[in-house]
Amino acid sequence: MAEAKKSTPVTGNTTVNSEKDAGKEAVMAAYSNLVEAKEHFKHAAEAAGLDLKNEASDQFMKGKAKAGELGNQANNYVQEKPLASLGIAFAAGFLISQLYSRK
Repeated sequence: MAEAKKSTPVTGNTTVNSEKDAGKEAVMAAYSNLVEAKEHFKHAAEAAGLDLKNEASDQFMKGKAKAGELGNQANNYVQEKPLASLGIAFAAGFLISQLYSRK
């Protein structure tokens, strides 16, 4: 049996090269767009991180100031009412000991 050879149309070398060049250009364009998008995301993430860092720092400073204020109020209360403070401290200690002594 003789097999018939299929004849494939021979395209010109210039057509193949032009298709390769077009493919390479498309890939390079996509790559440059990807690199550009990466840079945009990087800058956006850095900006968001700086905003979050500044906001966290502000919240920390507010919390520190509030803790100092509450500490001063507690100190003033202890100085103004020492017996009441002693009673509160005893009651708190008793409650904590009861909670930890239960199994």
